[in-house]
Amino acid sequence: MARSKVRLSWIVNDSTRRATLKKRRKGLLKKVEELSILCGVDACAVVYAPNEHQPQMWPPPPDTARIIARFRKLPEIERTRKMINQESFLHQRVSKLVEQLRRLHRENHEIGITKLMFEGLRGRDFDDLCLEDASALTWMVETKLRMIYEKREEVSKRLAMPPPQPQAAAALAATATETQQTPPAQPPAPPQPTGWSNPVNHGQQAVEAVQQPNWVTDVMVNWSQQDSDNLLVDLTTTWPATLFH
Repeated sequence: MARSKVRLSWIVNDSTRRATLKKRRKGLLKKVEELSILCGVDACAVVYAPNEHQPQMWPPPPDTARIIARFRKLPEIERTRKMINQESFLHQRVSKLVEQLRRLHRENHEIGITKLMFEGLRGRDFDDLCLEDASALTWMVETKLRMIYEKREEVSKRLAMPPPQPQAAAALAATATETQQTPPAQPPAPPQPTGWSNPVNHGQQAVEAVQQPNWVTDVMVNWSQQDSDNLLVDLTTTWPATLFH
């Protein structure tokens, strides 16, 4: 169960006030001790009670006296720079509350003037307005009109700008599409050897050369002893016809 927020005001009941003093004083001294141990700083707390002759303090009196003496040796500006008492604390609280009240009052006034402006657009008569409200209403209307004029000028400049050229946009889009769809260029084919038309013809020539008879061997076998004396042999009958062309 969450604890309820404690109201910071003087406790009227005597017994409740004394019990709260003992409880809060014990917790305060414990926090000072924890701060001194955890952070390694010199700290002390001295709490006086209305009906007690000796104050409650931490640390023991000799150490507390040493810390207080060290504090008193500081210059007055250093001692009072962050010092605060009950009166100063209340003044600060009052100043913050007054500033908050002024801000809320200003916001409420602006809301009321805005409401008057919309009522005027619906045809309300402003003869009953005071001078302050009339001045605030005039200032608000002028501010709104200035904002409307600035917005209109901005829109007019935007509309006056020439639209992008459709041809240039289409060409740019086509170039991007071709770049995405065109496959990478293939490397050029190596040149063929000189004298060969193509690999197919070369293969046919090789087959014909194998199938063609060896005419030199045929001539040597078909020559007889008698023909050897006659050197005028009609070689055209035996040699291939392709030899003479």
